[in-house]
Formats: sequence, structure tokens, C-alpha cells
Amino acid sequence: MSARARFVATSLVAPAVAYRLPSDVRSVGWARRELRRQLRAWRAGGELAASAELLTSELVTNAVRAHAGLPAPVPAIGVRFVRSGDRLRLEVHDVSDEEPVVNELTGVEEESECGRGLVLVDALASGWGVVRGDTGKVVWAELPLSVTEMP
Repeated sequence: MSARARFVATSLVAPAVAYRLPSDVRSVGWARRELRRQLRAWRAGGELAASAELLTSELVTNAVRAHAGLPAPVPAIGVRFVRSGDRLRLEVHDVSDEEPVVNELTGVEEESECGRGLVLVDALASGWGVVRGDTGKVVWAELPLSVTEMP
């Protein structure tokens, strides 16, 4: 697979867009940029956009780290943003069987880079979870859309 992400959706105002990203740390920033672009198309911003960007960063980072131990070629990561009713759903698919775990901050060393991501996801999202599939899993998080962010 090339180092460039592949766009899957056909319209910026579609209720859902999906991307296949390389399993690379650069994909974290790419996913955030595409999310910002999509949120602008959906006329959603403010606190929702900031929270959605942070959640997307954490979920994609976890997927990239989960792929780190896999033999080459490393499979792509799937990212999907869905606007449904009064909810924004963020989904990240990876082929790892590794189950995401929420580490309590008290058990994580202050200088550690790992172990805090899902604590943030748990705190910011109105709901989140894991759906197992035939090839890996989808980790999802949802945020409520405010009345001003709905068409």
C-alpha cells in the first residue's frame, strides 16, 4: 500500500466518510485534518470539534501502536466519521486482536507516554466501546451534537 491515505466517501456532506490510512504515526495528524475538514462541512465546531480531534488522535494512535509488533507489510488502519441524528461517531479499525484497556492515571507514571489515551476517551466521549470482527476490531467513541451543530 502506498504511504498516501485513500479516500473512500464520495461527498463531503455525506452522513459518513471513511478512510484507509497507513499504519504510521503520520496518520494521526492526517486523520485529525480530515476530521476538521469534515466537521466544517457538517457545520460542527467549537468544543465538539476539539473533543472529536482529541478522541480521533487517541484512537488512531492506539491502532498504530497495536500494529507496531505485526510483521511487514503492516495492514492499513480504517477510520470512519459518522454523523447520525444527534450523534457524532468516530471509528477506528485495526487488525490487532489486542484489547484496549483503560489504565487508571494513578497506575501510570507521570512521565509515561502510554496508558492515558483511553482515560481521555472515557472522560470525553458520551460512550465508547469495541466491536470485534473477523479481522481485528473497531474501537468507537461517540459525542453528542448540540442543537446549533445540527442542520
